[in-house]
Amino acid sequence: MSTLDDLPPLRDVIATHDLRAKKSMGQNFLLDLNLTARIARLSGRLEGAQVLEVGPGPGGLTRGLLAEGASRVLAVEKDARCLPALEEIAARYPGQLTVVNGDALQIDVGAHLDGPWRVVANLPYNIGTELLVRWLTPASWPPPWSSLTLMFQKEVAQRITAQPGDKAYGRLAVLSQWRTTAEIVMTLPPEAFSPPPKVHSAVVHLTALPEPRFPADATILERVVAKGFNQRRKMLRAALKGLVPDLEDRLMAAGIAPTERAERVSIEQWCALARVIAD
Repeated sequence: MSTLDDLPPLRDVIATHDLRAKKSMGQNFLLDLNLTARIARLSGRLEGAQVLEVGPGPGGLTRGLLAEGASRVLAVEKDARCLPALEEIAARYPGQLTVVNGDALQIDVGAHLDGPWRVVANLPYNIGTELLVRWLTPASWPPPWSSLTLMFQKEVAQRITAQPGDKAYGRLAVLSQWRTTAEIVMTLPPEAFSPPPKVHSAVVHLTALPEPRFPADATILERVVAKGFNQRRKMLRAALKGLVPDLEDRLMAAGIAPTERAERVSIEQWCALARVIAD
């Protein structure tokens, strides 16, 4: 498929607007419109949906989202060089695409979308993890988004979906699976991108749960988990040292042996520890 619509192929768009990917901005452009349409579909039925896209670049995924029926797409792009290409897409889909030139970490999405919205994005590698943690830890739950369909380095995707005892199990797995169902739905080789990254990539689909799996204060849970996995080779009584008084008593009250290591503690146990600490 060279095009989803009557717009030019992405290679022509990149050549016309001189959109060479910048390593400093974490850019790796996905040029195959078959793949971008497939990623759009992996987010679910898009007819009438509102979508936030971060880092659209030349607009391949943007076009896929709109062609699949999204009623409104908010595309947040920091690189001003991409704006003319995105405005051409906006002209093709009048009233459906809003392009914001800015930092995704600073944008008030609620000012543009009235939700619930989905997030579908080939995230810039340099801010992907930070954005994910922000989306997973809002002040209240459920969040204003219903699902996240995000492309990461494959290693990061595996960290999101890992289970206790897995080498990749850590902070991202706990925070993601505490409040969502998360699964890897697609993998892509380096040669799918321009320029090719040094690693494989994967798309993760996360669906927000109505309630977290276990009660816990998000701020406390994030702090405890981050500290526990920061020194994952150590026993928890050492890794969490200084976090709270009577640490070993609190660990045992949460059903966790003080000699246990972070990678073997379940999400339910982490939440129990967060509650004990909050009390």
